[in-house]
Amino acid sequence: MSIFGKIMGAIFGTKADAAPASGGAAAGGAAAGGSAAPAATIDVAPILDKAVADKGEKLAWRTSIVDLMKALDIDSSFTARKELAKELGYTGDSNDSASMNIWLHKQVMTKLAANGGKLPPEIKH
Repeated sequence: MSIFGKIMGAIFGTKADAAPASGGAAAGGAAAGGSAAPAATIDVAPILDKAVADKGEKLAWRTSIVDLMKALDIDSSFTARKELAKELGYTGDSNDSASMNIWLHKQVMTKLAANGGKLPPEIKH
């Protein structure tokens, strides 16, 4: 499974991979008359806030890709972040970890939002 897939799974649950594929074709979506999208919206902040609280560390997931990955028990090593950057199409210098980390956090937030994640208003994506 991809690193981004692990992030999605940790936030959206194990059905994260199936949700976009099934779309409105599922019986519930068809019967609800297009209300499948709102039902698929997941409020990301409480899930990540709880993950941080469970860790017992001060993790700034709203601004740090490393802290977000740590909160979700996903390898946050430089090697893993380089792999995530490759997955997401990063074209910058992957040895410039600060720039890459900022880009990664923004991309992950954007992709979470695109897949039904509701983000806090202070997170720009």
